Amino acid sequence: MKKQLKILFVSSEVAPFAKTGGLADVSGSLPKVLKEMNHDVRIVMPKYGSINERKYVLREVIRLKDIKVTMGDKDAVADVKSSFLPNTKVQVYFVGNKDYFNRKGYYGDPVTNEDWPDNAERFGFFSHSCLEILKKLHWQPDIIHCNDWQTALIPFYLKTLYNDESFFDETKTLLSIHNLAFQGIFEKDNISFLNVEEFELQPGGELDFGGRINFLKAGILHSDVISTVSKTYAKEIQKSEEFGFGLQSYLKKRSKDLFGIVNGIDYDEWNPETDKLIPNNYTKNDLSGKVKNKIALIEKFGLKFDPNIPLIGTVSRLTDQKGFDIITKAIDDMMKLDLQYVILGVGEVKYQNLLKKYAKKYSKKLAIEIQYDNKLAHEIEAGSDIFLMPSKFEPCGLNQLYSLKYGTIPIVRSTGGLADTIKNYTPETGRGYGFVFDDYSSKALLQVVKKAIELFKNQDTWKKLINRAMKQDFSWSKAAEKYVELYNSMNIQ
Repeated sequence: MKKQLKILFVSSEVAPFAKTGGLADVSGSLPKVLKEMNHDVRIVMPKYGSINERKYVLREVIRLKDIKVTMGDKDAVADVKSSFLPNTKVQVYFVGNKDYFNRKGYYGDPVTNEDWPDNAERFGFFSHSCLEILKKLHWQPDIIHCNDWQTALIPFYLKTLYNDESFFDETKTLLSIHNLAFQGIFEKDNISFLNVEEFELQPGGELDFGGRINFLKAGILHSDVISTVSKTYAKEIQKSEEFGFGLQSYLKKRSKDLFGIVNGIDYDEWNPETDKLIPNNYTKNDLSGKVKNKIALIEKFGLKFDPNIPLIGTVSRLTDQKGFDIITKAIDDMMKLDLQYVILGVGEVKYQNLLKKYAKKYSKKLAIEIQYDNKLAHEIEAGSDIFLMPSKFEPCGLNQLYSLKYGTIPIVRSTGGLADTIKNYTPETGRGYGFVFDDYSSKALLQVVKKAIELFKNQDTWKKLINRAMKQDFSWSKAAEKYVELYNSMNIQ
C-alpha cells in the first residue's frame, strides 16, 4: 500500500478565491486531485480583501487567531480563517493581516499598475506565517509544496530560522517555478523584517542578487527539490540569460534536483460537452454546436460570419512574453489573408493602444476586448477555429491545452511547455494536432498562419485534425501522479 502523504500546498493565489493567471488554476486543481488520491493535502494562501468571506464560508479557527509573527524588531499578527476548495474536502487556510492584504490588487496597485512597495515585507510575513500556522495546528507535513517567489522564503527559513526546531525535522520542501521571469527582487534598504543574517545579504550571499535581494534565488538554493512546469522549460532555464534571467547558473548547479512536470487542466471546468459558460455544448463526434458558437462569437464581436473563413482567437496577457511584439508586426499582413481575428486580454499599455488602433483600421476582420472575462475566454475557446499563442517563452501554458479539448487548433512557437504539448501537423504522415514554428519572428508567424488557413480549406482533413486534438488527455490525474513520484523520491520517513 502506498504511503499517504501529508502535503501543505502554499500559493499566493488559488482559484476560485484569487486569480491573476495560471498559478491560481494549478493551485486550485492539483490539491483537489491529490486529495482524490487519498493524500492529506491542505492549502495556505493570503486572505486578500477581495475574497468574499460569505460566499466561500470562511470561518474563524480559534487556535489560529492572532498568531504572533516576529518581523525583525517588531511583531505582526496573522489572523487565520479556514474554508474548503468548492466541492471538495481540501481545507484552505487564509492568512489575514489588514496592513498587508486588505487592499485592492494582489501584487500591485490596480490604478497605477505599480508593484506595492512593501511586497518584500508582505510575502516575507506570509512565508513566515505558514510555518507558525503548522506549529499551532500541531500538523507536521511530509512536504511543503511552495510556488513561485512569493513562497520561496519558506525553504530558506526552514534551513536557517527554523533549523534547530525538531518539529520540522522530517519536513521536505518542493519549490515549483511557474515563471522564472518573476523572482521577487527588492532593494536591501530596511529589510530587518525578513529575519535574515547580515552575511546572507553580502555579495555572494544566499539572498544577494547583484546588490539586491532575490526571494526566488533563496528558495532555489534551499529547497530539497525544484520543479517547473514542463521538461523543455526545465532545460531552457539552465542554459542562458534569455530563459534563466540571471539564475541559470544556480539552477544548473542543482540540475539533478530539477524536474519538469507539465501542468494538467481541469476538465470539470474546461470541457465543451459540459461547459455552462458557452452557448452550445458539443463533442468530437458532433461539432454542430461548435459552428453555432462561432456564429455567436462573431456576432458578439460585431463581425460578419463566413463559413469559409477561419476565426483565429487569442486569450492572453498583452506582453512581449506572449508574442505581441511579433503579432503586432504581422497584423497588417495577416489582415490581407482570408481570416478573422479576435483578441481578449489586458497588459502593456503600448499593446492595448496599438491593438485598439488596428481594430479600428481593420474593423471588418479584427476585434479586441481589453479586459479579462472568464466567460468570454470560454466562448473564444469554443467558437474559434484556431488559437494563436506565439510566445517568446512559455513555462507551460494552459490555453493551448484548453484549445485542444475544444477542437480549436493551436498555433504555437516551439518553446517550453508549448513544445512539450503540441505536436506539429505534417501532411505527409497525417499526424499531429497543431501548428508549431521555431523562429521567433513575424515572418515565421505569418508563414504558419498561412499554412493553417490553407489546411482549413480542406474541411475533411481539418475535421480529422479536430478529432485528434480533442482526443488528447492532459488531465490533472497524470500530472498529480508525477508529483507524487517526486514527493516520494525525497526520502520521506
